[in-house]
Order: sequence, then structure tokens, then C-alpha cells
Amino acid sequence: MRCLPTRRSVFGAAAAAVGSGLLAACSGPAGTAGSPGSAADSRTGHGSMHHGGPKADGPEGYVDPAGPEVRAAEAARGATGPLTEVKVTATATTLDLGGGRTVRSWAYGDRLPGQEVRATAGGTLSLTLANNLPEATSLHWHGLALRNDMDGVPGLTQRDIAPGGSFAYKFAVTHPGTYWFHPHTGVQQDRGLYAPLIVEDPKEPLSYDKEWVVVLDDWIDGVDGATPDAVLAELRKGMSTQGAGAAHGRKYVFMGGESDVLGKDAGDVVYPHYLVNGRVPEDPSVFTARPGDRIRLRIVNAGGDTAFRIALGGHELTVTHTDGFPVEHATTRSLLLGMGERYDVLVTAQDGVFPLTALAEGKDGSALAVLRTGTGTAPTAATRPAELEARPLMAGALRAAGAAVLARREPDRTVRIRLTGSMTRYNWAFDGKPYTPDQRHPVKAGERVRLEFRNATPMWHPVHLHGHTFALGTEPGGARKDTAIVLPGGRLTADFDADNPGLWMAHCHNVYHSESGMMTVLGYQL
Repeated sequence: MRCLPTRRSVFGAAAAAVGSGLLAACSGPAGTAGSPGSAADSRTGHGSMHHGGPKADGPEGYVDPAGPEVRAAEAARGATGPLTEVKVTATATTLDLGGGRTVRSWAYGDRLPGQEVRATAGGTLSLTLANNLPEATSLHWHGLALRNDMDGVPGLTQRDIAPGGSFAYKFAVTHPGTYWFHPHTGVQQDRGLYAPLIVEDPKEPLSYDKEWVVVLDDWIDGVDGATPDAVLAELRKGMSTQGAGAAHGRKYVFMGGESDVLGKDAGDVVYPHYLVNGRVPEDPSVFTARPGDRIRLRIVNAGGDTAFRIALGGHELTVTHTDGFPVEHATTRSLLLGMGERYDVLVTAQDGVFPLTALAEGKDGSALAVLRTGTGTAPTAATRPAELEARPLMAGALRAAGAAVLARREPDRTVRIRLTGSMTRYNWAFDGKPYTPDQRHPVKAGERVRLEFRNATPMWHPVHLHGHTFALGTEPGGARKDTAIVLPGGRLTADFDADNPGLWMAHCHNVYHSESGMMTVLGYQL
């Protein structure tokens, strides 16, 4: 399969080819593969540049992703807990979506989602990714505050992992929570290349009987020959007219899907399937428990272009965490998750069979899984729990709890970013400037930084910041997040402490928007 070149892959290739300095030289010895701050010779396809290779030189004055500041920050994390070692292979494979539906796609191994990875907070994770795909790839650890040279952004923190190559990611994991990993190369995330990452708390404060990891996705790859690259190529043609639903004559293009929460343009892509844990609603995954069991659900939206409104029929959800950080417990009937967001909730299981339904917000269709604790009629794809009729809870209504509360402090620096673009021209960007790898919004270590996102577009965007979590709002107590929704015409203010040196991406987590240019970089100045 030959995929169309993407903006990121073109820039990354250009950077490597001309030695423009967009990739930082690593600190390890030449030819040592995958140790923190080092990588093997690029002939083997291993990650970023080895010591003595072409050196980054511009823009000057910024922290090197593998420089001494990054190494010092990693050492200060003091990882003394257990080492978790994992080997993962990215490969082309046939995936069974259930109900007799199979597709050819790319995945981690032969399952969807990829095998769940569990590590312990205070320990170290070592994961080697082997690339058996026909094109280069990478691996980004969504939500983790980790060392910069392990963040997995080609052209910025590492080189692409070439076909036939591998890269050993190794870093301290400091904070417990619900996370996930996926490529940061082109639109590969909208294939089957994703898996949950659970960082367990050795002093877990919550009490529960069972844990249910729930991964939501919108699926198009391999259906009637579709690929995410073909979808992006179609979207880039733009739209000359506005209309609702699938655009006439445009196989993958969706326009005007209205949501009472997200506005009049809920997404860009027509998806034939919506999945929970890799299964279509006609043949859902089933979680079994006993009546009265207290169940912790860890919910991840791994979709490319779809927000999900999720509810468990016959139950209330008690939200305990968002994006890995605790919140004051809040009870709701339904939740809304933008792409990249995660929520942990507790439920007390009732007696019977219950639908966990995730509506594709503003689109036609839904995903389904089943909670079974006793006898009863199984729900179907058409089941709509009454709980979905309630207005869904969103992060702005939550308050951080305990140590997650960001201390009151006036910002030392404000970074203002305007979200721009339209479906008409498909020219998504920040500040009207499509992403280039040399962009830098300067910050300095030790600063309290305020991010102000202003959405000048008619569409909602889930914005994601790498390597940090931010507190929503300007007053203490806002929920701690790494991904948050900016509504059409709306604003999002978020504060974070600049305590993790390096070059860090900020981008829309609609994979088609980011790949079209809605990305930028926050760079720590020396």
C-alpha cells in the first residue's frame, strides 16, 4: 500500500535531508539503540540521530530534546520503582471487528486495540517498537509528562522509525492514570495503531472490585478500500458549499452535523463504524460482573474525528479522574469525550444486562459494549439509554482534587493562540500559519505559563499539549487536563508550570486538522 505524502512526513524528510537542525542530536554513544537520549545509526531505521550525527542548529537558543536539561529533569524524577519491559510490533494485518466484518489495516500486533500496557508510577517503562509497516512510523505517549526525546514526534524530537527498523523508548513514569499511545506520523492514528496505557498507583486511594478499560474509536480503514490518507486527500479538496450530512459526491466528507453541545459542525468524516474495544455494536464486547460490584471504568477516546457522548444504561457515573488527574467526585448520567480525552468513572453494578452506549456526537451512529451481571435481553445497536438524553458532563464543570489543584500564582508569560481555518478551504492552522517544525512559542523553565486559545472557526477543536498538564480556567481548582475542547467561537484559558524542558507540540487532536497544519511548538529557551 502506498500512502500519500503528508505535511508532517514531508517536513520531517526535508529536515533529515538538508540537515536543517530540526532534529536534536542525542547524547548517547553512536550506534547504541534506544537508550534514553540515544539511538542507533539511521541506516537501521532506529529513531533519532546518534551522537556525532547531524546536529540541530536552528532556531538557536532552545533546549535540545536530548540535552543536559532534559537529562537532568529525568534524573530528578528519581524512578526507583519496577521496570516494565514490553515489545510491540506495528504491522499490516487483518482485524476482526465482529459480526463477520474483517478489514485489512495496520495495528500493534494482531488485535484492536493493541495489547494494554501497564506500568507502575514511580517506575520505568521500556517499550521497543518494531516497525513492520510499509512506511515510517513513530510512537507518542499521550498525556505523559516524560523526557522530551521519548515523546515520539518525528522531525522534532526524533527521526521517523523507518520500515524494518525499531526504537526503544525508555523513560520514568511518575504519575498514575489512564493514558494511551499512538503514532505521531501522518494520519496513522486513524488506522488501528493505538493501545491503552495504564499507570497504576502503588498507593491507590480508590476502592473498587473490577476495572473495565473502554476504548472508543471511529473506523474507516479498510472498508470498501478506504484509507485515512485517501480521506485526507479528499478533505484537502475543500468544500464550495455547505450542507448537512455526507456531502454529495464526496465519499468520505461530512458536513453540518449539529450537536447541542459542540455546535453546528460536529466533524469532517463519514465513518461506517463506531467501535468499543475494537468491536462493532452488532457484535459487542461484553464485560461480566456481579450485582453490587463497584467497577472502575477507564474510558479513552481514540477516535480520529469524532466526539462521543457515553452513558451506561440504568446507572449513574461517578467521575473520579480526567486525563489521569483526580477531580472532586461528580455524578452524571452521561459524559462527552473529545478525541484524546480520558475519564475514569465508578459505577455500582445493577442486576441484569446493560448497554454502554457511545453516541457519535452530531453524527449518525453509535458504539456499544455490554455490562452483564445477570439474566436479561441483550441490548442492540439501536439501543439508546435514557441517560443519553441528559446534557453530558464536560471538563469545565469539574474541580481538581487534592494534589491535582494547581497552586495560585500569577502567570509569568501568556501564550495566545488563535485557531483558524475552515472546511471550505481545509486550511486548519494556528494563527493562520500552517505548522512548520521550526515554529517556537518561547517559554522558560520555572515559569507559570498561561495558554489562551481563541477559536475563530465555526468548528470545535480538542487541543492537546504534550509533556504537561494544565489547569482549566484562571482561578485555582480547575480540572487538570492535557486535552480540552475549545467550542466554536469560544475561548479556553489554561495554566501550567513549565517544569519539563524540551520542545513540545500543541495541536488539535482531530487528526485531519493537525495533519493539515493545526499544530505548533512550545519551546523552552536556554
